[in-house]
Amino acid sequence: MDSQPRPDSWDTVSAGLVTASSYTKRVVLKSLVGRSDGGLALVGQRVVIGGWVKSSKEVKKEQPPPAAIVPASLPRAGGEAAGNRDVTCTEIIQSRITIFRKIINALSGATNVPVREKTDSAIQKPTLPSPSTLYFLINDGSCVASLQVVVDSSISWLPASQLLPFGTCIVAEGILREPSSPGKHVVELKTEKLLHIGTVDPDKYPLSKKQLPLHVLRDHSHFRPRTTTVASVTRVHSALNLGTHKFFQDHGFQYVQVPIITSTDAEGFSEMFQAAVKVKSQKVEELKRSESNREALVAAIRDLNKTNELASQLESRQKSKAENFTKADKSKIPEDFFSRQAYLTVSGRLHLESYACALGNVYTFGPRFRADKVENVRHVAEMWNVESEMAFSDLEGAMNCAYDYFKFLCKYILENCSEDIKFISKRVDKNVSARLELMAFNSIAKLSYAEAVALLQKIVDKTFETKPELGMALTTEHLSYLADEVYKGPMVIYNYPKAQKPFYVRLNDDGNTVAAFDVVVPTVGILITGSQDEERFDKLFARIKELSLPKEQYEWYLDLRRHGTVKHAGFSLRFDLMVLYVVGLPDVRDSIPFPRRWGKQLVD
Repeated sequence: MDSQPRPDSWDTVSAGLVTASSYTKRVVLKSLVGRSDGGLALVGQRVVIGGWVKSSKEVKKEQPPPAAIVPASLPRAGGEAAGNRDVTCTEIIQSRITIFRKIINALSGATNVPVREKTDSAIQKPTLPSPSTLYFLINDGSCVASLQVVVDSSISWLPASQLLPFGTCIVAEGILREPSSPGKHVVELKTEKLLHIGTVDPDKYPLSKKQLPLHVLRDHSHFRPRTTTVASVTRVHSALNLGTHKFFQDHGFQYVQVPIITSTDAEGFSEMFQAAVKVKSQKVEELKRSESNREALVAAIRDLNKTNELASQLESRQKSKAENFTKADKSKIPEDFFSRQAYLTVSGRLHLESYACALGNVYTFGPRFRADKVENVRHVAEMWNVESEMAFSDLEGAMNCAYDYFKFLCKYILENCSEDIKFISKRVDKNVSARLELMAFNSIAKLSYAEAVALLQKIVDKTFETKPELGMALTTEHLSYLADEVYKGPMVIYNYPKAQKPFYVRLNDDGNTVAAFDVVVPTVGILITGSQDEERFDKLFARIKELSLPKEQYEWYLDLRRHGTVKHAGFSLRFDLMVLYVVGLPDVRDSIPFPRRWGKQLVD
């Protein structure tokens, strides 16, 4: 079956109550079955639709019994013959001669049956396929609901098997009508033309009609959006994206793109990916692929390690010598692409500060990278963050903005993704609607780090793996207990010990804590991190020196304090965890279209 579109018709554009897209010349199913009336008001409209087959069935048509053949010369009902004339006895006998001959031959045992009769009995007449009606359930990804497409088997552009396998793509033109039999469908499409069929090989197609577990679907990231669950999660993901821009734009924030490649470590706690790496030994790679000589592989790796040690020593010596070279001499030294080590960023807030100190309120949205080699359902190597920075703001302002943004997203999803939330409630988490309503309209609890530790120390009916003590980082277990059991909702913890937060966070007057905060939500944990940033040059310089950070890499950042400094604050929301929280999935890999995690070989 040719999977190319037929040349005669993607040009039909529906008129009246529904119109086709100017870009695809088809009607999106959401504009039909996604309506409040299920599309009932559109009955009679001619449309072109496209989508993928979710299910199919065939219903055979009932054949009418063959009409009795009455010879033209025999009398009909009522005693009349054809042509309204009397039939003589001679004519009646002549019409029965063939029957009389067969009876005589049978009684006499005669074998000389006419050749014509033998030939007729030996020929097998071909059996034509019974006419049938095909019913396809089609979904195009625009909404949860699907459209029933009715196709008569007489339509020529159908494969021999007629029933189209799960996953087949079709484009059909027809008339919307009410279903002939009552059911869950309000309207269906009576197909007049099939304009395109993108066939599927059922033996090789990884998806099937039965529901596949999410962990199995991760191995087929390029196909899993065709499942109803992942499609719903993706639409929620898209709505959260749109809601994010709406919130910040409505509050006067300017959108700024910050670099992914950087030479500075914004946080200093998690390992960063080095963007410029030396080429690995080809011999070692060949031995690893072949797995034919393990001893040779071990020896090659040992030699490679020694070579790397020597190379590091030589590089250190060259760097020392290069400091004394003139600019002309330095230009002759082979350098990396960026002339220094470069990394994939873990945070965009440092770069965002420079624009906040010029435009006031700014935000950004992009991927962030952490090279922590851990297996965690809340962590993958590449995750997207929404980050904001506000000039003239402080810790309180940042906390209020962060929580308003969180509440806005919850409300936005309830108002704009009701059908997806209804489906997710049935398939994934039955409490999703109640949880979002609780978050969207309730206030949030706020407590300091010291208060959180004191509260945990008073718990007597729970034994924590790590005993809560002042100065120690609160563990996932501690945070989960506070959010899930104590407050049973979101909460904000602020004023952390300075050792637990990045160098740029503003030092409090006590000299031991900093103006940082975390928004913690049930089931997920820390969703938002934020802080008031250090605007005082001497305090920031002292922190850089205290942590032994390379001062030359942060000169540009210090310049913001040297010239026109102002207090400012901001926060970062872990967007993929927000999706996870909204839909109630247990693993962040199922909320990310193409997850990248440690130890998993890239195949896409």
